[in-house]
Amino acid sequence: MSEGRALRLPRGALARLRGADEGMAGVIDRVGRCRMRVGYAESNLASLVRAIVYQQLSGKAAATIYGRFRALYPEDEFPSAQAIRRTHHTKLRKAGLSRQKQAALRDLCRHVAEGRLPLHDVEEHDDEVLIERLTAVRGIGRWSAQMFLMFQLGRLDQWPVDDLGVRKGVALLQGTETLPGKREMEAWGERYRPYRTVASWYLWRSLEIETPG
Repeated sequence: MSEGRALRLPRGALARLRGADEGMAGVIDRVGRCRMRVGYAESNLASLVRAIVYQQLSGKAAATIYGRFRALYPEDEFPSAQAIRRTHHTKLRKAGLSRQKQAALRDLCRHVAEGRLPLHDVEEHDDEVLIERLTAVRGIGRWSAQMFLMFQLGRLDQWPVDDLGVRKGVALLQGTETLPGKREMEAWGERYRPYRTVASWYLWRSLEIETPG
């Protein structure tokens, strides 16, 4: 994993979010400049493989398993989809990958190898096309697909309505302890277009700062 790169914000993006509602303006004032970083993984395939490996595991356990998986292949380059598909299931099992995760990885690599999920030209496809192709893969739901678009590709207008942290952030802005449902989240997010990814980052950060009394 690299240190990634800073998310590039268009001129006027923060001003647009400040004008969306007073609560978001206050969060931006307290958090400061956007320090969101993207593109941590060495390749798009590596990002998706890592996401599958890390699902439903603690960070430490997942990192250990991912390290063992990565050690099955040369260090200097992430394995291709074909190389992963050729890896015997016993090697993957010894690395710590469950039968379910092996199936998800093989399905991912099958989609990539057969061209159903091209990862070399993602910039040519809009968000919903990519999400549709990603969620066709076993083990990748809409939330995982959105995290890939946000943190690997740096897409600016993703709004993960099912994300607990973003929902808590919206509830904080609303001054309520009741978490908003999906429809309410969808409606609330409209005010942050076309920078809903950035709004999400600020909402996550808002949970880490002391709220005004």
